[in-house]
Amino acid sequence: MPNRPFRDAALGGDGLSETWPGPAKSDILEKPCAAAGPSGPGPATEPDMLDLTDKYAALRARQNELERQLADPETLRDRKRYVELSRAHRELSELVEAFRRRDRAAERVDQARSLIDAADAELAALAEEEARSAEAELRHAETELQLRLLPADPRDAKNTVVEIRAGTGGEEAALFARDLFQMYVRYAEAKGWKVELLSASPTDLGGFKEVIFLVCGDRVYSRLKFEGGTHRVQRVPATEAQGRIHTSAVTVAVMAEAEEVEVELRPEALRIDVFRSSGPGGQSVNTTDSAVRATHLPTGLVVTCQDEKSQHKNKAKALKVLRARLLDLEDRRRQAELTAERRQQVGTGDRSLRIRTYNFPQNRVTDHRINLTLYNLEEILAGDLDSIITPLGTHYQTEALKAL
Repeated sequence: MPNRPFRDAALGGDGLSETWPGPAKSDILEKPCAAAGPSGPGPATEPDMLDLTDKYAALRARQNELERQLADPETLRDRKRYVELSRAHRELSELVEAFRRRDRAAERVDQARSLIDAADAELAALAEEEARSAEAELRHAETELQLRLLPADPRDAKNTVVEIRAGTGGEEAALFARDLFQMYVRYAEAKGWKVELLSASPTDLGGFKEVIFLVCGDRVYSRLKFEGGTHRVQRVPATEAQGRIHTSAVTVAVMAEAEEVEVELRPEALRIDVFRSSGPGGQSVNTTDSAVRATHLPTGLVVTCQDEKSQHKNKAKALKVLRARLLDLEDRRRQAELTAERRQQVGTGDRSLRIRTYNFPQNRVTDHRINLTLYNLEEILAGDLDSIITPLGTHYQTEALKAL
């Protein structure tokens, strides 16, 4: 396969059966919900400050407690806990600093207003200008603080399992599935994240009928969760002799990685089948029973993995994906109101159910959820996804603020 980003992953296999993106348990830091209130003052009115004195005191107490735990020798000996506490402390410190910026801006407003009625006309004019600047800063600080006080998605800090499947469009859809896979790999590399291939079903022309991979790093899910849905591509396929533009579709599903403590896979609830791998050559292909099919009997979910030469590694990868799917299934049962959104996200792979369109003739990418159109398709496919993901995050934060 051209541009193969992995040296030690043998591509091949039956892939995975269904798509289930999912939740995760809450992080150590439990960000409080935002209090209801106005978003900020107008330029000529008294700032209507959010009354969050008690909240600020509680956050400072929590910050001090985290600092005490981080300095504890027992914590220093437990690397995993130290990392979790450090991340919680960093996030909490950012929230505390947002409070301080709000308070500093409010102090600037008060100081400027106290001079507006001064006898010196020149001083009063300067104070008026300073007050307008300080009030704009205060409005920005208030909005930032409200955004940080929104209920945190407990999955945001999680590693992420991504499944890409070719939908409508045959071989051209499979080739675009490969392009999306490489786009996410490049984005992960730019972020300093690690990518682990879990399963892939390649086509003869180098595309993917399906590819599943795990992305590990700092707050991966908080960025990739916006990628779930149907991605539509419009271009002239390499297999098109007449030069006509074709429209194809690829589905992307995003699942927070589930830890073993979150989903218990009891032996009696599993059926593990082993069989010989199939696909392109390799020393163990068709010669050893290294491929693994894991079936969760209560739900009927099936995961197949045969990319590794080791049966043990294939089983571990299959169970990793199965846990993520089961965790998501349980979350969707608890939150029935999200079912319609999930169905809309993945849909059927049909061209009409799209969240984003990649138009090659116009060098255009359009995200239909926020009506965002960019003319830098090549840069986006090269991994410049922040130009889309950041506006999406801002949009959904704004919508959450409106609901308060």
